[in-house]
Amino acid sequence: MDISLPSRAALKAQAKRLRSGLADTGQPISHAQALEAVAHQWGARDWNTLHAQARDAPQPQFTPSQRVTGLYLGHRFAGKVKAVNAKTAGFWSLTLVFDEPIDVVTSEYFSSFRRQVSCTVGSDGKTAEKTSDGQPHVVIDTHWSHPN
Repeated sequence: MDISLPSRAALKAQAKRLRSGLADTGQPISHAQALEAVAHQWGARDWNTLHAQARDAPQPQFTPSQRVTGLYLGHRFAGKVKAVNAKTAGFWSLTLVFDEPIDVVTSEYFSSFRRQVSCTVGSDGKTAEKTSDGQPHVVIDTHWSHPN
């Protein structure tokens, strides 16, 4: 199976999160140890090998629990990524959980609230599916490519 590597910056951020997470559990490691652990997770012999294989260009990256904001059916939202599946050609299958439910019905007679949605976004953070007025179902704000 061929999995494309994230950017070098994303790999370093992964090592930083690993180091922080282990420190929180009372198992501190050095930055170098965290980099080596990330390299092994990606199947590389060591950090230098992984660093050479990774690209400098930032790649869109989503991670579970990542905070995101944007528009869903024209309504502003803030929430978290619940699940992620990298697809081919720069597409991502996401499950988003909104902080506040969104009413997806425009009728004054009834409401239907969504708290969670699944979608597939491209490298621009937008879905290919559009509403009747041509707007993408989901638009994730431009800062989405920077995991928190």
